[in-house]
Amino acid sequence: MGLPVVILPGYLASASPYQEMEAGLKTLGFAAYTVPLRRRDWLPTLGGRSMVPILQQLDQTVQRVRAETGSDRINLVGHSAGGWICRIYLGETSYDVHPGDADKVRLWKAFSQVQTLTTLGTPHVSQERWTKRNLDFVKNSCLPHPEVRHICVAGKSIYGKRQLGNWFAYSSYELTCGRGDCWGDGITPIASAHLEGAENLTLENVLHSPRSGKLWYGSAEPLKVWAAHLA
Repeated sequence: MGLPVVILPGYLASASPYQEMEAGLKTLGFAAYTVPLRRRDWLPTLGGRSMVPILQQLDQTVQRVRAETGSDRINLVGHSAGGWICRIYLGETSYDVHPGDADKVRLWKAFSQVQTLTTLGTPHVSQERWTKRNLDFVKNSCLPHPEVRHICVAGKSIYGKRQLGNWFAYSSYELTCGRGDCWGDGITPIASAHLEGAENLTLENVLHSPRSGKLWYGSAEPLKVWAAHLA
């Protein structure tokens, strides 16, 4: 059996959509747990504000899983924004870009507790004004740690075009990487989902979020591909 897996949901997502991912990991022999977020837990983070409330719940879940399983290290999986929030959690630089956090824990140095960080459709860069402050901190202060294996997974399912049916993808890609006419998972372009210094994977026909009858990162076949890289 591999090391236990802790899943951090994407922005504004609760834990429930990740049951499929949990079940798939368990089928492959991993003890899997999702940070038990509710949609309202994200409210304090709206408008580019601090991710400390989410980081606190992530840390609580990691410590609970370590205690329950007796494992000193885990595999960490972050979907969408959950991936870059995980990078803050691993980092060795205090997360001090929000003045309102002055009296809170802002440094976790969790790299010693994590064997593998897998990011799924995570925008590691962004030009969107609400996320720029947080992501600039991640980009400049949370480089891949040499003690943690970083796996960055992108989906290649929708090409952004200025036309009906592809306009949303085009706009999302442009806000993220600066150009809309490129491939991605419908939300995050491949160029932003990959990260220098990581092992970068691209999965064909994989969408960003779960949709009935469609492949996403938590579907059985894509999951087998990236889960093969877990410790």
